[in-house]
Amino acid sequence: MNTVRLEYSGGTILVKADGPVSLPYVKWDRRVGAYRIPGYLYRDLVRFLRAWGIPFEDSVFSPPPREGVHGSVSLYPFQCEALDSWLKAGCRGIIAIAAAGGKTFIGLKAIELLGEPTLILVPTLVLMDHWIEKVRSLLGVEAGAYGGSSREVKWITVSTYDSAYINAERLGNKFRLLIADEAHHIFAPSYSQIAEVMAAPFRMGLTCTPFRSDMRHLEAPRLIGDVIYEATHDDLAGKYVSSYVHKKIYVSLRPEEEAEYERHWSAYRRYLEEMGLDGLEGLREVVRRSTRDPEAREALLSRVKALRIAFNSEAKMRVLSELLRESDEKTIIFTLHNSLAYEISRRFLIPAITHQTPDEERRLILSKFRSGEYKVIVTSQVLNEGVDVPDASRGIILSGTGSHREYVQRLGRLLRKSAGDKVARLIEVVSRETSEVYFSRRRRRRPALSAPPGDRHASEGFPQG
Repeated sequence: MNTVRLEYSGGTILVKADGPVSLPYVKWDRRVGAYRIPGYLYRDLVRFLRAWGIPFEDSVFSPPPREGVHGSVSLYPFQCEALDSWLKAGCRGIIAIAAAGGKTFIGLKAIELLGEPTLILVPTLVLMDHWIEKVRSLLGVEAGAYGGSSREVKWITVSTYDSAYINAERLGNKFRLLIADEAHHIFAPSYSQIAEVMAAPFRMGLTCTPFRSDMRHLEAPRLIGDVIYEATHDDLAGKYVSSYVHKKIYVSLRPEEEAEYERHWSAYRRYLEEMGLDGLEGLREVVRRSTRDPEAREALLSRVKALRIAFNSEAKMRVLSELLRESDEKTIIFTLHNSLAYEISRRFLIPAITHQTPDEERRLILSKFRSGEYKVIVTSQVLNEGVDVPDASRGIILSGTGSHREYVQRLGRLLRKSAGDKVARLIEVVSRETSEVYFSRRRRRRPALSAPPGDRHASEGFPQG
């Protein structure tokens, strides 16, 4: 019987043999005189070879220098259940736990138990710093940083999705355990290529919900595994995460703002009606057409201008001023656009964090926020995921998308347990009689795979209209 030799080559596995072999998944590549399969099928191919007693030589992996783990991670009972489910599923699958449920600790425990070279994927530099600190403090290992200006590969490496995507082929055979934090990102058309070229046989996804509006979460079984454990906020509230109340404050546009909003929104709606389009699918079609159709591009621009008026109204700034005066509790202000974040920073002398904030400045702001030197920070998008501030108890949403995940992630910044019986407050400020009302309603809806809070939590607000 021919001995099969496995080698890694640019995101694929080369399958070499001295004679003909009958194997699943493989395709003949006459350029190199060998069979070839995508990296992510490595595990399945090895299982096939072993099941059929086919001898093989495995030269696929070239891991970084080994480092021993010198710590021990303690888990809550529900986290143990999640990890056990993953282990029983063959060390593959997605763990969907409500925001602030300690998903990081489950990933760290998996690293400790398996002892394999590990790549951890994160969407932001904030999360990269968070994981590196946890690996250092709980596992006693200095993790490599692969993102921003850093390109350091170690036994445990934390990388942003962007950096891993650019360098996927050179990282693809360095690690046997792949952990995708905020795992919904890995189903994106570009980032999914990371999972495809990685040979890692062990894969874990961590997220509050894997659901995506483009339905690409259906790729999960192929890329990382099925959802094998779920825990909602209702499962954890009070004991493992904080309870919370949700409040809506409706504001009215100024007359001149309202007139400008109506002008732009009507232009967008007219285009939809003329084209026979409607709803979210209509918007997607407008976006597709805008690359080649000037009228579609103008309609899309009108929509953007209308939403900016609704999101950035002066009335919201007045409400924000009142909210900041009424309490000095630790507060995170969330906006959709950088421009509003910077305006709030200038007007109220509040530190701002956006994707443009330099790494060192971002770290300094978060450090002072954790220590209590800063009581309030404002951010546009980048702190939706990853910032760990146990005593932050109030969030003010001045603008955002209609994404349920974004809502859950922002809420999650407030739900981490702290001393005492903390009850977090999430406050939405919404422009009345604009499309933002619909956005606000939509982001609280429960997609099929989400784990949103139950109806027992308060939802208050001034009546609309």
